[in-house]
Amino acid sequence: MNGNWAAVDIGTNSIHLVVARARNGNRFEILAQEKEVVRLGSGSKDMKTLKQDAIDRGIETLKRYRQIAGISDAEVRAVATSAVREASNRDVFIDRARNEAGIRVEVISGFEEARLIYLGVLQALPIFDKQTLLVDIGGGSSEFLVGRRGQVLSASSLKLGAIRITDRFFRAEPVSGRKIQQCRDYLKFYMNPMARSLRKLKQEVAVGSSGTILNLAQMIQIQRGADPTRQMSNFNFSSSELSELVKKLIRADTLKKRQKIAGLDPKRVDIILGGALILQQAFAEFQIASMTVSGFALREGVILDSMHKAGGDHLHLTDIRYRGVVHLAQACDYEKEHADQVARLSLQLFDQLRDLHGLSDEHREYLEAAAILHNVGLFISHAQHHHHSYYIIRNSEYLTGFTDREIELIAQVARYHRKSNPKLKHGEFARLKGDDRQIVRKLAGILRVADGLNRTHASLVRCLWCERGGSNLTVHLETVDRREVTLEIYTAESRKDLLEQSLGVKVRFVAESDRQ
Repeated sequence: MNGNWAAVDIGTNSIHLVVARARNGNRFEILAQEKEVVRLGSGSKDMKTLKQDAIDRGIETLKRYRQIAGISDAEVRAVATSAVREASNRDVFIDRARNEAGIRVEVISGFEEARLIYLGVLQALPIFDKQTLLVDIGGGSSEFLVGRRGQVLSASSLKLGAIRITDRFFRAEPVSGRKIQQCRDYLKFYMNPMARSLRKLKQEVAVGSSGTILNLAQMIQIQRGADPTRQMSNFNFSSSELSELVKKLIRADTLKKRQKIAGLDPKRVDIILGGALILQQAFAEFQIASMTVSGFALREGVILDSMHKAGGDHLHLTDIRYRGVVHLAQACDYEKEHADQVARLSLQLFDQLRDLHGLSDEHREYLEAAAILHNVGLFISHAQHHHHSYYIIRNSEYLTGFTDREIELIAQVARYHRKSNPKLKHGEFARLKGDDRQIVRKLAGILRVADGLNRTHASLVRCLWCERGGSNLTVHLETVDRREVTLEIYTAESRKDLLEQSLGVKVRFVAESDRQ
């Protein structure tokens, strides 16, 4: 789909903007790029709180980016990573971004961040058919992914970022050998379990993205005696070259000494050592002989993902989302026939009631995901399994393609498929924005009825259609082989109150004879 798109990557160290014009297929043309070092994640203990001055800097940057995107009439999509993801006061930043800059910020999980980075990298390097290890070192976290042919085979996000490591080990000068060793021990301790898991997936090529790795590659390029180039994509460096550079950075044990190292970005002088040690440990854990650099990463992945969503079929879960939902369901040993039937009836109700609920195809995807996953809590126990479903969905790393907010909405819709209706005394529901509460109420109301209409788990309802008369709504049920569905109707009747309240109608269910 053609059109102009703007991606904003709100990271721990920097906020980036890319404006692009979509071309045919997966192609796009970069129209504008901006970068502002904001340091959202600096100055607070373990990045649990965004400081006021950092928020102010971030909002001013977003205002400017909104204006730049407007020059190209580009649709803006902004994603936030580690610093915002972990902050207890992230809603302050998100609300100000929406109200003052006119930008809606999506907080994405570490797993989703890795997927989007991989999507961007595939546009920069000819690695589609190769089993690829991707390493991306940010300010607050590092993402590790193994993928092949566009599919994420496994991914992990660790709270090991250049700013976070610097704050923990390298604030005092000069940097001591003892601190270097402590840092290396710490990185090995946290990286080794993840690496053991990913190492089982054999990698053909290692790719590095992010500003930290790009800057290290530029320094290695100069270290070779070559002239620095602006375009670093496809540049390759070896493990021994990285080791030599790390030694040089360690010898430069103060900021003043480090500033003299050729090729070092002045805005990264204070955090480059931490980033270099993270990368060196990744080389050791994965036994990387050489790494190829990608100039594209998260923001380009966001552009491509936005293009796919705009041009795709939104009447069904998009492929990447659907695979993630089914993967989680299978991991929890779900009852596929029941889940599929409840999803089918839920979507029929959603489509029949569009004029009443006023929701979009995007919300239809949330309903489908929640319907497939509503009973995954049974994997833990039957008692309170709706609560267990919420916990599993909310904390799963399988749901690729969804933002943090979307996962929360899906989890809450699944949580309210039975028992009590959503209430403000429920902590998770109370923390939702007002509009999101209404989305949960409407979707959960539909899901409760659809689940009731398969009470026997025998898929006796072939299809349904709705007939509205004023404030009354009749749901007609076509059954299989004229089978009796009295238990289904009784259960749906007992669970219809949330649907009635959220849509403002009175609902009744009528079984019709089989038309065939």
